Amino acid sequence: MQTPVFEEYEPAGDCGCAGCAQQRRAAALGLPVGEGGHPAAHGARRALVLATAAGVVLGGGGGAGAAHATAPGHAPARTDADHDPVGPQGGSGPLHGSPSRPVLPVAPPKLKAVTRADIINRAKRWVSAQVPYSMEKYWSDGYRQDCSGFVSIAWNLGGNEWTGSLAQFGTRMTREELEPGDMLLFHNPADPNKGSHVTIFGGWTDYTHTYYTAYEQARPHTRKQATPYAYWHNSSRYIAYRYKGLSAGSGGASSSTSYPGAQSFGPGANNKHVTRLGQLLSERGAARYYKQGPGPRWGEADRGATAAFQRAQGWRGQEANGLPGPRTWGLLVSGEGRDIPKPGGGTAPAPAPTAGAAFPGMGYFKPGQSNVYVEKLGKQLVKKGFAKHYGSGPGPRWTEADRRNVEAFQRAQGWRGAAADGYPGPQTWKRLFA
Repeated sequence: MQTPVFEEYEPAGDCGCAGCAQQRRAAALGLPVGEGGHPAAHGARRALVLATAAGVVLGGGGGAGAAHATAPGHAPARTDADHDPVGPQGGSGPLHGSPSRPVLPVAPPKLKAVTRADIINRAKRWVSAQVPYSMEKYWSDGYRQDCSGFVSIAWNLGGNEWTGSLAQFGTRMTREELEPGDMLLFHNPADPNKGSHVTIFGGWTDYTHTYYTAYEQARPHTRKQATPYAYWHNSSRYIAYRYKGLSAGSGGASSSTSYPGAQSFGPGANNKHVTRLGQLLSERGAARYYKQGPGPRWGEADRGATAAFQRAQGWRGQEANGLPGPRTWGLLVSGEGRDIPKPGGGTAPAPAPTAGAAFPGMGYFKPGQSNVYVEKLGKQLVKKGFAKHYGSGPGPRWTEADRRNVEAFQRAQGWRGAAADGYPGPQTWKRLFA
């Protein structure tokens, strides 16, 4: 008699609370280290787990497994520490999941060529959609809604991978070599469900290279935030990888994020970097400046679009002369900074917020940022009585004192974990200015 294969250990009669559901998933997905710690189990293993579960439901289970399953009360729901996004790890599988049988590891498919901009833009789509975290559900594009599924879509892989298989698609590298679109991976082979996580590196936030922009799939949904290198927990165990299929792309676009030099831009310039500049600017709201193109020959459209992007950052004078320098180029290739306002919205930097104004966005509140929103936030914290960490100020530059005061305010609301990380989100802003 052939042993049946089951996808999930979820007895219908068991309690549906988060703690019990998590305990059942962990029991069903766990495997010994000798087998590589892969969560996609073979049929006999799943059948054994299901048989144990059935015994529990019918009240006739025995032995160690039954004793564990029939322990009185509910399994305690997991309470994650600050910035701990980990959850159960889904296995390697096709898009949209498998309707019946677990997918066992196979030889990696032919890699699709992608550029760094492609990777970041695909990651941003999930951030904008705020895709909910789940190891069991699949988003409309076919990718599983956990951290490894997120990297699978960002790297445009042919299926859903997991933290134990993603490394085969990348080339290991050093911290100094990191560029936007690379990944930082921690896989715990002893227990893949404990600590394993992966993020997309979005670029350093400042010259100290101690914080970077992380794109990641975590509870409760996809997020982008300034993160200490390499991660909040288990930092020493995160490894940097570069996608093996990284390509220069089409239309002369370069995959490198390095500034090509001032000689590449300005009157008389005719090269692929000018084309790349125009493409990046068009993605940030400058398409209206180009009647044709962008193309390789420098023109007034390139100068005007570049100046508009620079003014959107609040720069003036020589900093907004329409010629891209290292700062302008760095913001464009990493996807950071403010987009160019739509026509009619003006080109001046965003005005100072007023009480009750809409949340301006998380990009204004992170290391290296200096703007009117940071100062307004600090003044409101003072009014609310959350200013003990300010030695002076508050001022327009984001500091650790701002973060700690925001964290104190968030904790006063009863929030914990990632909801009290010291970085203001829409709910923090709403309550602070209420």
